[in-house]
Amino acid sequence: MTDRTLPRPGNAMGTPPPARTPAHRPRLRPRIAAGVVAVLALLGVWATWDTFIRSAGGQRADQLALEGAARGQGVLWELAEPVLGVVSNSFVGLGLAVAVVLALTRGRWWLVAQVAILVVGSNLTTQVLKHVVLDRPALLDVARADINTLPSGHTTVAASVAAGLLIAVPRRWRPVVAVAGAAYTAATGVSTLIGQWHRPADVVAAVLVVLAWSAGVCALSSPSSLDAPRGGPEPGSSGAAGLLLLGTVGAGVLALGALGSVRGDGWGLPLGGDLTAYMGGMLGVVAVSLGSFALLLLVRQSTARP
Repeated sequence: MTDRTLPRPGNAMGTPPPARTPAHRPRLRPRIAAGVVAVLALLGVWATWDTFIRSAGGQRADQLALEGAARGQGVLWELAEPVLGVVSNSFVGLGLAVAVVLALTRGRWWLVAQVAILVVGSNLTTQVLKHVVLDRPALLDVARADINTLPSGHTTVAASVAAGLLIAVPRRWRPVVAVAGAAYTAATGVSTLIGQWHRPADVVAAVLVVLAWSAGVCALSSPSSLDAPRGGPEPGSSGAAGLLLLGTVGAGVLALGALGSVRGDGWGLPLGGDLTAYMGGMLGVVAVSLGSFALLLLVRQSTARP
């Protein structure tokens, strides 16, 4: 028997062994981008506190929004109270359990850890910042002026559960979950304003805390959290992100105009008073919520692509 007739390595029939495919690994650039988003979100928390808590003008605008919530509260509170009633320890546990089950059914063990770190880390950070790290100088002559309420705990709970679900669900469901999560987070944040539980800056800081943790865990993604190989990005992702960003720009421009009128700046809307601050605060909360989930959707899809 010559060398040409010898069976090829593999099995007795001469069938060649199957080719080995290289292991899928997370790409570096999306992880770096996710880390940048996390750092910028943390800086946003500090900037929110520095602008609206450490300055008299910022405290005045924030306080006017709180006082403006008294207008029409009876009707709006009927809608807001059930939203806030959902947020509880049981809600956190249920949301976390759903996200964990989704990750486990997909066989993604590191994804379970990511979701748990995100939810626990976000809520723990909010409590530490509120009660230990950040203070509130008494710059206004109002009741309880020196009690810090930033960031909002209720908003952190709602946003962290929504973000955890966004990270846990399969790729094709993320655009839908991102839009729904942004809407629910915004509704919870606005409801805390309606009930005069929080000022707008409290809610904005809470959403940014969750964005920082969400982008952070995406930056530390492992092969276990990657999607199956695909030919390209999910078609619905760009549309959902674009829709959220469009809402961010619209609400953000109006919110800045309302803030400018309250602060007396020349570029502000030709309005003023507590009602303007209240409406501007609600629009600001909506803008930050929509923008944060648009960024999170883009970060999650890019870091999950092998």
